[in-house]
Amino acid sequence: MSEACLTLNVIRGSSVDQDSNGLPVGVWIHGGGFYMGSGADQRYNMSAIVSNSYEIGKPFIAVTLNYRLSAWGFLSSSQVTGSGNTNLGLRDQRLALQWIRENIQAFGGNPDKVTIWGESAGAVSVGYHLTAYGGRDDGLFRGAIMQSGGSIASNPSNHTEYQDQYDDLVLKLNCSDVADTLQCLREVPFPELNSVLNGTDGQSEYNFSPVLDGDLIRNWGSVHLDRHEFVRVPIIAGTNTDEGTAFGPTGINTTAQFYSYLTDGSFRFQIPPTIANQILKLYPDDPSQGIPSYLGNKRVPSNGYQWRRTSAFAGDFSMHANRRRQCEVASVPYLSGATHFEEVAFVFHNYAGLGYHYGKPFTGMPEAYKVLSRLMASMWASFIHDLDPNSGINSSQWNAYGWSAPPVDLVFDANVTSSLEPDTWRKEGIDYINSMARAFWR
Repeated sequence: MSEACLTLNVIRGSSVDQDSNGLPVGVWIHGGGFYMGSGADQRYNMSAIVSNSYEIGKPFIAVTLNYRLSAWGFLSSSQVTGSGNTNLGLRDQRLALQWIRENIQAFGGNPDKVTIWGESAGAVSVGYHLTAYGGRDDGLFRGAIMQSGGSIASNPSNHTEYQDQYDDLVLKLNCSDVADTLQCLREVPFPELNSVLNGTDGQSEYNFSPVLDGDLIRNWGSVHLDRHEFVRVPIIAGTNTDEGTAFGPTGINTTAQFYSYLTDGSFRFQIPPTIANQILKLYPDDPSQGIPSYLGNKRVPSNGYQWRRTSAFAGDFSMHANRRRQCEVASVPYLSGATHFEEVAFVFHNYAGLGYHYGKPFTGMPEAYKVLSRLMASMWASFIHDLDPNSGINSSQWNAYGWSAPPVDLVFDANVTSSLEPDTWRKEGIDYINSMARAFWR
C-alpha cells in the first residue's frame, strides 16, 4: 500500500471500432472499508462480464481504478482540514473519472455513456459522487450502480472525530514536537509509515474514512437526499438479504447485553438510552424476525443466544435502511440476495472463482447458480448499455422502484432465479433508523 497506486485498467473486446460512436463504459470502484482493496483484485476480473455483454448484444467497455486508502487517502484532523487536503481517495476517483471522460474514446468508449459502479466502500464512493459538491453534475457519468452501500454512510461527521487517531499517529512517528506535524508525516519514509498504519495481519488500528469537509462532502448523505441534492441519473441500488451476518456482534446472549452494546460505545458510537430502548422494542428477541431468515425459529448459541436479533439490527443499520432511503428518494430499481459481498461473484460472472483462495463460489453448486449469475451479469450489462436492466433480458421484468404501492423489489434467488416482493420487511425498524439519521452520523 502506498500513494503510487493511481492506475486504471481498461477491459474491452478486441473488435471494438474506434471510429464508431463508442461503446458504453462501466467504471468499477472497489470496496474494502477505505483501507484495503485493489481494482486489480481478480475477484473483480471484468473479462467474463464483458464477454457476456457481447454475447447478449449489449457490449460495454469496463474500467477498474485504484485510489489512495487508509491514511494516504483519508487522513483527517484539524491540520489536514486546514491544508485543504481532505478526502484524497475520493478526489483520486474523481480525477480518474475526469481522465476517462477525456481519454476513453481512444479505447473505443463513449465518454457520454459512463456508468459508475461499486460494492461496499466502492458503493459508498458512488453515493458520494452522486452528492459531491452538493449534487453538482460535472457530466462524469450518466448512471450509477450501488451494491451494499450508497449516499448514506455512518462515518464520523468531521475531522474532530479523528483528531485523536491523528495525534496518536503523529506521536508514534516522532512528529509531535515539530510545528508542522502534517509536513513531518509527509517526510516519513513509506516503510516506516506503513509499519505503523498496518499490523502484521494486514489490519489497521486506524479507521480513517471520508468526512464532511465543506467542499467535496458538504453535508450528511441523508441531508443531501432529503434536499434532493444529488446528480439526477438512473441508478441501481441493492443489498443482500442477510448483510447483518457480516456486521452483527457475536457473544450477546441477553437483552441487557444488547442494550450495553448499543449504549457503551461498542457499536461504533454511543447511542442515547431513549433510542437504544426503542431499538430493543423494534428488534425483539424473536428468532423468526432475525437473520439468516432460513433458520426459522432456531438460535445459534455458538454466536450468541441473541445473535440473529443483533444481526438483523446491524444489517438494517449498516445497509438496508440506507438503501431503502436512497430508493425512496430517487425511486430506482433494487436488488436483494444473501450476505455481504455474496453477490459479487454472480455479477462478475466469475464461474472460475478467480481471486477466491478459500472456496470457489460456484464449486459444487447446482447449475441454477450459473443461470442466476448469467441473469445478473446480463442485467448489469444491459443497464450499463441502455440504462435499462431489462433491455437484454427475455425473462424477469425489473420494474423501477416506486412504480407501484407499496414499492416492489426484485429478489435474486438461485432456487427460483428471481421474484418480486414488497419492500416492507422490518419497515418499522428501518423507518425508525432513518428518522434518527442525525443521532447515527448519517
